[in-house]
Formats: sequence, structure tokens, C-alpha cells
Amino acid sequence: MVTTSKPWVLGLSASHNGAACLLHGDRIVAAVQEERLVGKKRARLYGSRPSLAVQYCLAQGGIAAADLDMVVICAQSALNLPENDLAANRMLNVTANGTPTLAISHHAGHAISAFATSGFDDAAVLVVDGMGSPTSDLSDDEKNAVIDTCVAGGETNSIYHAESTTLKALEKHMIDQGRWLDAPPPGSAMPGFGSLGGLFSAAAQQIFGDSMDAGKVMGLAPYGSPTINPEEFFEIRDGRFVFLDEVQKRFTATDRWPEHKNTYKDLAASVQNALEHALLYLVGRVRELSASRNLVYAGGVALNSVANERIIRETDFDRVYVIPAAEDSGPAIGAAYHGLWHLTGEYTPQAYERDAFGAVYGDREIEAAIASTPAIETRETANCVRDAADLLVDGRIIAWFSGPSELGPRALGQRSILCDPRQPDAKEKLNARVKHREGFRPFAPVIPLEETANWFDVAGVEPASPFMLRVMAFKDAKRDLVPAVVHVDGTGRVQTVTRAVNGPYYDLVREFGERTGVPILLNTSLNVMGEPIVETPEDALWCLLLTQLDACVFDGAIVTKRPGYGSLRDLCPYFLVGPGDIRRPPSGDGLLFAVTTPWGPYVFGLRDAHTIAVLDLLLGGLMDGNTRAEAIFEQLRSRRGDFTETFLIRLFAQLRRWRVISFRDAG
Repeated sequence: MVTTSKPWVLGLSASHNGAACLLHGDRIVAAVQEERLVGKKRARLYGSRPSLAVQYCLAQGGIAAADLDMVVICAQSALNLPENDLAANRMLNVTANGTPTLAISHHAGHAISAFATSGFDDAAVLVVDGMGSPTSDLSDDEKNAVIDTCVAGGETNSIYHAESTTLKALEKHMIDQGRWLDAPPPGSAMPGFGSLGGLFSAAAQQIFGDSMDAGKVMGLAPYGSPTINPEEFFEIRDGRFVFLDEVQKRFTATDRWPEHKNTYKDLAASVQNALEHALLYLVGRVRELSASRNLVYAGGVALNSVANERIIRETDFDRVYVIPAAEDSGPAIGAAYHGLWHLTGEYTPQAYERDAFGAVYGDREIEAAIASTPAIETRETANCVRDAADLLVDGRIIAWFSGPSELGPRALGQRSILCDPRQPDAKEKLNARVKHREGFRPFAPVIPLEETANWFDVAGVEPASPFMLRVMAFKDAKRDLVPAVVHVDGTGRVQTVTRAVNGPYYDLVREFGERTGVPILLNTSLNVMGEPIVETPEDALWCLLLTQLDACVFDGAIVTKRPGYGSLRDLCPYFLVGPGDIRRPPSGDGLLFAVTTPWGPYVFGLRDAHTIAVLDLLLGGLMDGNTRAEAIFEQLRSRRGDFTETFLIRLFAQLRRWRVISFRDAG
């Protein structure tokens, strides 16, 4: 093992948003979500299994697993499950290497991640999510802070005080395991819920058919009215949340959006209002229990930027910090810092001003990606800011790929889609032609920090919003100037930028403002619907080919589609995997694909019957590497009437991101 005054510490978040973080001393060397590398949304990370995120982090540090001074796991599920056994992980090989290991609760991971990146000397800490660790995995200090009576529950809300390397639990709310999102009550179609995160997930399930679509509920809420009072969702009795099941009984239909539009708009508005009511109570409780004037906040619920703005404006704290990786990727940071503090006993306050802990891809990687991608044209640029501004002023929609990737779920100018917010139809064009998502979902305005007060109502509050986790009201006189980024209620989910922190991204916004008089750009994540945000230059170029983006801008090159290129239908797909890389599991349920990634091998388990049916036909000789996708689609549709072209294009795009197939030019 390497002996150094700066220990190498690896933190793992074993969760549905699995992630890894590598520290060298108190500096984050790398942190990444598993999904960005796998190419599959909500890819899990397990303590007992090899992980692309771990390989990525070790490669960024230039070290091997044997060089680690400690590995710390923060698991959402019970630590005694085999899936969380670090000793079984053949990649880390902690037993043979003699690497010490630790484990912490899910909410402790969230709490430490927020405090360690806040820059505060001390802080009151609030964590709110769907459900965290079971009682058995809490520290003695945390168990003593539990105010609910369930014996084998899971964390829902936690309040801590953090100072130096000490995290003290002050109050912890629990729910019976499995009850955060429960079966619908009799006569209802809407799930039951036992936490604030569960409340939003239940509404997402009822409205959209997917409990993970909580963000959509927040976007839909301003279109409705809060017709259901918070007290009908829950009561607060002796400081405990008691969740009720009367609201669910109002919803007996299994039809999803866009059916029952007005009813679902009002449900979204009511849930949002109830959440804000609950959070203001909790923040008040935090203020009672901790003497600190600083608040740090984490957990999946902390991504609700509407509620965050009310916390900032209406509660009695001098400073409020919400970590950008507020959801379950963040505990990887918390786990790593917990290990560091354990080894050194030292805490150095440092404010992380930018969520940029991924790899930087240089000219060599970008040139290789361009050379391997069909149907594109490239021109070099000595001034990507000037040339990107030309495109934006001309009404083009561009991909902007610059610097290290983000850890959290917001695209913050490293992996972004940008366009002119002055265009009245830009939102509709993006939703319909590029993002392929519901028309009610808003897009974010990015603005230089020094311009914020000219465009938004920030009287009496700090204007900075570097992580797109606040929602501010546009000034009345400004709304009509940027219709593409003004939500239906006159607000915007703002990202503020500075030259010192954001570099060329800031320069681009300023350049656009100097040319147009509007120092704002529309920013959204660079991805194809259903996929994670892109990680590599190759991913960015395929996003260009798979959508109606006009260009992809790198630091030294601008890439556009070749004239005459229409869609994937024009290209010839071929397998990147061989017969020996494909097998059926012993159960016979699904397919397993062993693929090669830039960070190492990975095995996909596929169970979706539609996907497997397509793959069986392709593997049977329908895809020979020389036949256009258009002809393959026609043959697939002739064999199965439920294989629509939209489904096939999206599936082939996913198979490419998973590195199962790729495409070449015809002929």
C-alpha cells in the first residue's frame, strides 16, 4: 500500500443512483454516477460487485485499488445484505490488499456530503428523501435521535449538527420498511406513502405511471391549483409525521397523463404545496435544535427547487447551501469524507463552487470520437465562444461539451444543450424535436451572476444560484423578452455563472448578451430521452445524430451533420458484441450482454420482452452490418406489428449507448 500524508479514500453510494468518489487528502479527484458510464438510467452500484464508476475514479487518480488507504460504503439497503459486502468485491480486493473499510448510514452519507462541500465551519443539517437506511445500520448516536417507534424502519427525515469532523444526530424520523411507497389503499389506484419523498413518488406514479418521475410533478404543479389541503396528506403529531390514506381514495382511475389533465394538474399543485408546508416545518425544527446559523440540505427532496426558494426566503438562517448532488449520488462524497476524517481527524472548510468532478476529454479523445462517428462534418475553431454565439444568435440549437462532467443530475454547462431563449417556439421545438418530452416541462435560464438582479426578483436575498437548485420570479418587464425560459407561473429555475468559476460557459452567455441585449441562454441536459446525460465526446456526437440538434461544440471543433443525413434509418447498424458475449442466465429469464467500455467490461442484464424479441431477430441474421436500419425496421415491423418505428429508433439508440451495437455509413 502507498504510504502518503494524503490518504487515498474511496467512497461508494450503493443505491439506485449509484456513484463513486475518490479523495486524495481533502481534494475530490473524481466523482461519477454509474449511469453515466453504463448508459442506463438509475444504474445501481453494489459494494460486492465491480463497478465502472470505481474504475473511472481510480483511473483519474492514476492509482490501483491496492493503493487505497480506505474504502467506505454508504448503502441505502441493509448493510448485512450480500450485495453490500465489500470483501466480496474482486475489483477492490480489500482483504488481500489489507484495505480498511467502514460503513455509514444513508442519511449520514447525505449529511456529510453537504457539510463537507459547503465551506462552513459548522452547520445545521437537514436530510429529506424517500427512505434511507434501516434502524440496524444507524450509529448509536443516530438511534438515540429516533423519535418514531418502528423497530425495523428506514430513515425519512434527519436533522444533524455538523462541526469539524463531528456529525451529531439531533432528530431522526423513521418509517416501517417498505412503507415509504406502499400498495394503494382499498378502492384506490394511487399508492400509499410514508415519507415526503414517497408522497411525491406516489403522485408521480398516479399521474405518469412511474414513481421516479417526481421532477415532472414539480414542473406540472404551477399549471394547477392546490385543491387538497396539506392536512389531508399528513398530520404532524408530537413532532412526528403521520401520513394518511384518504387522498389516495379520490383517485381510482389507472389512466395516466395526458388523461384527466385538470385533475392531475391540481394533484401536482396540491402535492407541491403539501411538501412546502412540511419542509418549512422541518426547517423550523432544525433551527430549534441547532445553534448554527448555517443550514445545509441534502436528499432527493432537496432537488425540489421551488421549495428550496421558500426555505431561502422564509426561514431564519444566515446561509443556506444545497449540495448539487443532493440525490443518491451525493452520499459517495459523504462516504469518502467520512473515511478521510476517520483517518486524519482533520476538516478543512472548502466551498465547492462547481459540480465538475468528472474527466476532462482532450483533443486526442475528441478527435478519435469524430473519426469514428459517421454522417458528420467538422470544422476547427480557434474561438469556440464566438462561433457558438454565431450559431445561437442564428437560432440554432447546440450541444455544448466543455470541461469535466457533472456528478449531480443537473447539466451545468459542461454537458448542456443551449439555445436562444428569445424564440417564442424554442421550448416547444426542444420538447418535441430534441428532448422528446412533455410540453409542460420548463427549461432553465443561465445568466451571469452580476446580471441576476436586473432580470429576477432577488430583493433581500443572495442572488447566487450556481447549481440550478433555486426558482426565482422574473421581473414583469423581462418576461416577454425570454419566453422560452419563463415557466407558466412567471418563474425560472436559475443557474448563475461567473468567469472565475465557469470560464468559457460564462463567456458564451456574456457574448450572447452583448450581441442581443439579453444576457441569458436556455440550458438543458445533453442527452437523448430515456438516457443519462452524456459523459464522453462520442456520446455527445451520437446525441447530435439522434436528435434535431444543429451542432455540437467542443473547445476546438464544431461538428454538424452531413448534408442529406436524416436519421439513424440512413445508417447500417452492426454488433459490437460477438456470440460469446451473449448468453441467457440460468433462470432463462432475459439476456446477458458482456460489453466493452472505456473503463472496463460490463455485463447488462436485459429482461424487457420487447427488447429481447428485437434482439433475438437481429441475432438471427436480420442485422448483417451492411443493411440500412430503414430496411431492418421494415422487416421488424412486418414480423411484429407492435414494433413501431418510434420504439425501434429509441431502442437502437439505447443499444448504441450500451455499446451493444454501433453504426456505419451505408455503402
